[in-house]
Amino acid sequence: MTSQKFLIKVGGGEKINWHYIAKDLVGITKKAKIVMVHGANAIRDEIAKKMGVPTRIITSPSGVSSVYTDSLALDIFLMSYAGLANKRIVSLMQKSGLNAVGLSGVDGRLWQAKRKQHTFSVENGKTKLIKNNLTGRVEEINVKLINTLLKNYFLPVICPPAIDEDSQIVNIDGDIAAVRTAAALGIKKIVFLFESPGLLRLYPDEKSLINKVEKDNIDKYLPMVVGRMKKKILAVEKAFDLGMQTVYFGDGRYENPITNILAGKGTIIS
Repeated sequence: MTSQKFLIKVGGGEKINWHYIAKDLVGITKKAKIVMVHGANAIRDEIAKKMGVPTRIITSPSGVSSVYTDSLALDIFLMSYAGLANKRIVSLMQKSGLNAVGLSGVDGRLWQAKRKQHTFSVENGKTKLIKNNLTGRVEEINVKLINTLLKNYFLPVICPPAIDEDSQIVNIDGDIAAVRTAAALGIKKIVFLFESPGLLRLYPDEKSLINKVEKDNIDKYLPMVVGRMKKKILAVEKAFDLGMQTVYFGDGRYENPITNILAGKGTIIS
């Protein structure tokens, strides 16, 4: 194993093919140390629907969408992310011969967050104060815990939520958490895998793929992206602020997803 390190952030869409990701990682982990962060929004929405609890989306004044998280929503979040998704992924990695260890940001205070005191949402053209929203921003990373796993040849598989200074579990943005984790570990390259070939000029037209983006121009693409992609663009901006060298956007639906994006089949931001 070399000293080369990557962080791979995998989205939580239902079309993500984890079998292809695991198969690709078998070869990649022979050459590099990998830290993985994953989402689970599709599983979360499925569980919420079965429980009769609709997922409430709030939109900030800047146009960024997020999930409103009260105590019941947080329970569903824990079940889907730290429970079903994380352990299914770890099991699949183990079957592929990868010695994966699944952790949430709560475990060992891996991600310590500062809870947001106020959240605002735009509803029917009016900005409203949202109360009892259990969300926060990751501010501290337990680098020692992650490095201990890497040094002993484990594959860390990490997911939200996080824990705040008062030991309260809080929902956080997984993309920003991934970026901060990479920066804390001194990782210079991040791969984002999701249900798209990369950054699209005309979403959802997959033929409108943008292959290369200069990091200083990334903010110019905010007006053309929709939904969760806005958060990813904001996360990329943060990544470069924290010293990242290269960010890759690639497709998590097909074979060899990581190898493909590292070979240039996707969007490369640098």
